Amino acid sequence: MILGAIALLSLSAAYLIPVSSQTIRSSSETSLETEKTTALFANGCFWCVEADFEKLPGVIDAVSGYADGKGENPTYANYASIGHREVVLVTYDPLRISYGQLVEYMIKHGDPTDAGGSFYDRGYEYSPGVYYATKEERAAAEEVIRKIDDLKIFDTPLALSVMATPLFWPAEEYHQDYYKKNPLKYSYYRKGSGRDAFITQHWGAESGLSIAEKPKPLQDSWRTFVKPSAQQLRTMLTPLQYVVTQEEGTEPAFNNEYSDNKADGIYVDVVSGEPLFSSLDKYDSGTGWPSFTKPLELSNIVLKKDSYLAYTRTEVRSAYGDSHLGHVFDDGPADRGGLRYCMNSAAMHFIPKEDLAAAGYGEYVQLFK
Repeated sequence: MILGAIALLSLSAAYLIPVSSQTIRSSSETSLETEKTTALFANGCFWCVEADFEKLPGVIDAVSGYADGKGENPTYANYASIGHREVVLVTYDPLRISYGQLVEYMIKHGDPTDAGGSFYDRGYEYSPGVYYATKEERAAAEEVIRKIDDLKIFDTPLALSVMATPLFWPAEEYHQDYYKKNPLKYSYYRKGSGRDAFITQHWGAESGLSIAEKPKPLQDSWRTFVKPSAQQLRTMLTPLQYVVTQEEGTEPAFNNEYSDNKADGIYVDVVSGEPLFSSLDKYDSGTGWPSFTKPLELSNIVLKKDSYLAYTRTEVRSAYGDSHLGHVFDDGPADRGGLRYCMNSAAMHFIPKEDLAAAGYGEYVQLFK
C-alpha cells in the first residue's frame, strides 16, 4: 500500500518509479528483493548527511539527492534554481532504529536552528528539514523537536520545517558516497565548514540517541500473533521469504543472508517475530545454510514428517507463525546433542544482542553476559 508521495529515480534509469516512503525495494548481493523502511531528511550538504547516516547502526543505506522543488529531473547544475533542497533518502531497519531516533540523530548532526542554510553553505537548498509519510511520523518528529527545545541546548528554538514527503531524485553518481571516493577533499570540506566543531560544542559526548522513542517491542505481538491471509503475506514478505515460509521452499546454499553470520544475537520468525534460535547454538555445518544444535525456545518449534522427497525427513516449523523454517537431521555435533537444525535464512530475522532490549526481547540479553 502506498503510504506517501515519495518516488525513487533509479541511478541508471531516466524515469521515476513510485514507491512507498515507508518501503523501498533494493537488490541484494544475491539478487533477491528486500523490503525496508525509508525516510527523507535535509540537513545541509548531502555529502555530510549521507556520511553521518551511513555510520548509524540500523541504517542500511543512504542516497544523496534532490527534493522539495517545483521542477522535475533536477541536476546539480540547476536544482537550487528550481527550488530543490539537497536531501538524503535513508533506508533503515525499523526493528533496530525508529523514525524518531533518525530525526534526533539528524538534529544532533547539523545546525537545526539555521533556516537560511547550513554553516557556510547558504540558501534554501541547504536548509534543514524533516519529511514525514504518515501522521505518526509527523507526531514523532514534532515530539523530538519539542523535547530538544525544552532542553535549551540552543539559544533559539529549532528552525526545522516538518513537511510531507515529496518526490525524490537521486543525485548524480559522482555525489554518492563522496566521502569514500574523495576522502581527502571531503575531510577538508567538512572541517572547514565548522559542522563537527558545532556538533561537539552543543552535544559533546551526548550526541548519541537518548531522546526519541526506541522501536516498539515485537514480543507481545508474537504471543498474540494471528496469521495474515496469503494475499497480505505476499505484500509483507519478499518473494523468496514467501516461497520459503509459505510454500516450503529452500533458498540457495552458501548464497543466503545468515549462513556466515557470526554475530551474537537471536534469530526470530520473519513472519511472527517469535524467538527461534540463538547464535550461541549456531555452528558451521559446511552445508551452506545456518545450522543450530538446538532451538532457543523449544515451545516455538513444531516438528512434522516430510515425505516430499524419496526419503522421509523431519520438517521444522514455527509454532505461532506456522512458517516453514527448514529441517532437522541427526548428523549434528555429537558432543552437543547430535542434532542439526538446518534453517533457511529467508525464514528468519536476526536481532543483534545489543538491540535485544530495544526490540522487545530483553529477557534474552542475559544469555550474552
